[in-house]
Amino acid sequence: MKIVLHEIPVREVVKNYKNDQENGVVGYDGKLDIRPPFQREFIYDDEKRKAVIDTINKNFPLNVMYWSKNKDRDMYELLDGQQRTLSICQYVNGDFSVDYKFFGNLPKDLQDKILDYKLMIYICEGTPSEKLDWFNIINIAGEKLTNQELLNSQFVGKWLYDAKRHFSKTGCPAYQIAEKYITGVTIRQEYLETALKWIIDRDGVPIIKEYMAAHQEDEDANELWVYFQSVIDWVNRLFPNYRREMKGIDWGILYNKYKDQKYNTDELEKRVVELMSDDDVTSKKGIYLYLITGQEKHLNIRAFTDNQKREAYERQNGICSMCGKHFEIEEMEADHITPWHAGGKTSSENCQMLCRECNRRKSGI
Repeated sequence: MKIVLHEIPVREVVKNYKNDQENGVVGYDGKLDIRPPFQREFIYDDEKRKAVIDTINKNFPLNVMYWSKNKDRDMYELLDGQQRTLSICQYVNGDFSVDYKFFGNLPKDLQDKILDYKLMIYICEGTPSEKLDWFNIINIAGEKLTNQELLNSQFVGKWLYDAKRHFSKTGCPAYQIAEKYITGVTIRQEYLETALKWIIDRDGVPIIKEYMAAHQEDEDANELWVYFQSVIDWVNRLFPNYRREMKGIDWGILYNKYKDQKYNTDELEKRVVELMSDDDVTSKKGIYLYLITGQEKHLNIRAFTDNQKREAYERQNGICSMCGKHFEIEEMEADHITPWHAGGKTSSENCQMLCRECNRRKSGI
């Protein structure tokens, strides 16, 4: 693989800069693809954009950037440095100001100072696999790529273009229907990663990379999109009254296992109301997992305090309520006399001390 360092002035990089929905983002007189499919959306905030321009104005060195050259054409893809490149292009294009001064309002000598600033750019030529390996290696500075962004760099194709259209754009369709339920940021590929994590669980595929490899040459990502919509529709049907605790639950994992089970929506809502007001339930988010799975562990039922344990131990004279043998308190565990699911509370009156063996036997462990 051939790697050469070039000094390219800003005026050449920003020449014929274009940013539109249809044709993507290009610069360098239309020869540089600034946002290839594996790259993220623009994420720099105003302070970071300003810092880039300040660096240039002060003639300080800006971190090196990396381009990849297409061996068949005089075209380039930006491997690393997208955020800095876009900041420069947007400023020269008049998209934002620095210290209330737009580029177009600067005196010509100050404009030329920026345009003549030389960017240090490594340009590599090689096979696709060599360039992608290099891309992973150079992801060491600036805004780190997420795991999903790195995966995107390896599986460029029609499937990825379409998947990003659904899951990776600001205000994309996935965000519009699932923003209440999913944590993360679309442009950092976190919605796409969530959808992929859910669908590989459905298909029994061990890792996301394997699914993407199998579908890389697909014409579109309709399978993933239709599946994702089915998950969100299922959640909306089960729990039509939204609460903030529903955000961040792995709904797709639950859907894969329980979608065919019958639930009564009215009864679910009634139980949600009851459990939300139950002081013994310390994980309110876990209420939804409990109602779907029936597994009490998701509720993190409030534990007995040390004082309640000591009170019960003294009341029992150190005798296990089940086997009738004497134990030191350190050898015993607190247990609900009336189970929580049968209405028993985590109170002193409902506390008994069992030896570890009896408690595990009662709990079915």
